[in-house]
Amino acid sequence: MIYRPRRLRSTPELRKMVRETRIDESSLIYPMFVMDGENRIDEIKALPGQYRYTVDRVDAKVEEMLEAGVSSIMLFGIPEVKDEMGSQAYAEDGIIQRAVSHIKCKYPEMFVITDVCMCEYTSHGHCGALCRCGERYDVDNDRTLELLQKTAVSHALAGSDMVAPSDMMDGRVRAIREALDENGFVNTPIMSYAVKYSSSFYGPFREAAGSAPAFGDRKSYQMDYHNRREAIKEAILDVEEGADIIMVKPSTAYLDIIREVYEATDVPVAAYSVSGEYAMVKAAAANGWIDEKAVMCEMAVAAYRAGATIYETYYAKELAECIKQGIIG
Repeated sequence: MIYRPRRLRSTPELRKMVRETRIDESSLIYPMFVMDGENRIDEIKALPGQYRYTVDRVDAKVEEMLEAGVSSIMLFGIPEVKDEMGSQAYAEDGIIQRAVSHIKCKYPEMFVITDVCMCEYTSHGHCGALCRCGERYDVDNDRTLELLQKTAVSHALAGSDMVAPSDMMDGRVRAIREALDENGFVNTPIMSYAVKYSSSFYGPFREAAGSAPAFGDRKSYQMDYHNRREAIKEAILDVEEGADIIMVKPSTAYLDIIREVYEATDVPVAAYSVSGEYAMVKAAAANGWIDEKAVMCEMAVAAYRAGATIYETYYAKELAECIKQGIIG
């Protein structure tokens, strides 16, 4: 036989040499929850091994990530007080603003990304200001843009290295870009959750952040998971509005979408392996049904192989360790 593909699989060294997909720990983002209060670390039961931290207790976790080689985190805030307009999202002394300021002051080498959304801060759990539409309430898109602008600017003022709007309001990227530029933050990049599906995989996160909607659902602004072409439209619109990075969320069940967004745009593509993906792997591993490390690695490589160049995951530290050990990478 002339063609023997097995030749290039014969040794570990050769297999690694010819790998088509390569991963570096610098492309990993770790999602981290910060909350109001003092001297507290609260376990998140739906996310085994994950915790909520008050600002005075984040240091050990940040140092742990840096030691592992993970130099990027995404912060999600959990305020003590919520109101209809989510005012703590853009308060000068809000939980995210204080956490960013603390981390950047003490650990300037940590790249801090901040989630820009309203659901963790509103009393009703929706991603913006509400308006009455006949017999029901809906999120007022254009009114919410003003709140997102204020939130993004407040994060940048606190020292955020990148803002990541996840609300799925129409026109939010352009609005945030204009607000950042007008306030002197022309070099602050935007990572847009451009392709965020209305997914059942978000359940554990909503427990972690206390962000479940008090009524209805988010299907009028998050995407229908039946749709593929709509994802491309959303991604292209956000790039045209000024997004520097496009995110697809969730990851594993949407590998086809990651690939199509990668091919349709000319900006880096991020994939967020969300809470439900992590929780399912943890639960199956706890029952002895799967090899946790092997499945974790396989899921990550699948996202990169599909076209992601950035991977957000609760397994960031463990993946970084596997990269150093040569298991993946």
